[in-house]
Amino acid sequence: MGVSLLSAWALVNALWDLWARAEGKPLWQLLSDLDTEQLLSAVEFQYIDDALTREEAREILEAGRATRADRIALLERDGYPAYTTSVGWFGFSDEKIRTLSRAALAEGWTHFKLKVGGDPANDLRRGRLVREEIGPHSKLMMDANQKWGVEEAIQRTRELSELDPWWMEEPTNPDDILGHARIRAAVKPVRIATGEHCHNRIMFKQLMQAGAIDVCQIDSCRVAGVNENLAIMLMAAKFGIPVCPHAGGVGLCEYVQHLAMFDYIAISRTMQDRVIEFVDHLHEHFVDPVRIRNGRYLLPTQPGYSIEIFESTLSRYNFPNGEVWNQVE
Repeated sequence: MGVSLLSAWALVNALWDLWARAEGKPLWQLLSDLDTEQLLSAVEFQYIDDALTREEAREILEAGRATRADRIALLERDGYPAYTTSVGWFGFSDEKIRTLSRAALAEGWTHFKLKVGGDPANDLRRGRLVREEIGPHSKLMMDANQKWGVEEAIQRTRELSELDPWWMEEPTNPDDILGHARIRAAVKPVRIATGEHCHNRIMFKQLMQAGAIDVCQIDSCRVAGVNENLAIMLMAAKFGIPVCPHAGGVGLCEYVQHLAMFDYIAISRTMQDRVIEFVDHLHEHFVDPVRIRNGRYLLPTQPGYSIEIFESTLSRYNFPNGEVWNQVE
């Protein structure tokens, strides 16, 4: 996908943000208040109707309409489950991994992610450190960030299976749908997750049709904004695949919380085996940053898509004349 398409999709997200602001509603609420036909009109069924028809999507949206208020009330009370990626980055010392894991546990986190794809022995050693700190009952996910080919992905996932990973994320190139299917079949019961680099609904459709993934990781910016993600979440509901959004970049946590919460309110109607990624970095630059309590996203309350950046940040980081760039030698 080229820069021009990503830019166009950013405009789609901006239009949804403006609409929500005009209505005085957070985006999740704007979506929840739309009637079924309005939601269906936002979905492009061309190229995916062999996997999900308009009528099937209508049935999914209508099935839980009468009980949406109950799920909104639960989100208001308890929030939405999250996982932290901040304990297991490459380059952390053993002591830092231990310290961060203990701190996260104390803050109420129960789901943790470790980056893998480096030296095999070091990956296993680092994984054992995290597992030792978080205990046997917390969930440990692993993310290879597309590092391996198919055969190596199978071998490495099997080697790491002693740590009881809840999923292996992006074990190979995201374009390799049949490769993902082969890996998934070979490493069960370890689940396979991917999606942050899938660039449209057709790729997601094929991953689901091919039985290639256990976890669907939507991204609020990689695909065509809200509209394309509506199609993907509806397909995931049809195939019975949990949606666990990717949020490992600046502003992605702010964005994608709305999509995950709408998925729970109106599409999947469950939080079983569902979590949103959280990375605890750079939220101070946003007017309406995410709010986390006890390892859960709290329901956004401010109008819009939660993505407005402070003017002071935009000024300081404006390229090439911003203060930050002028400090670079």
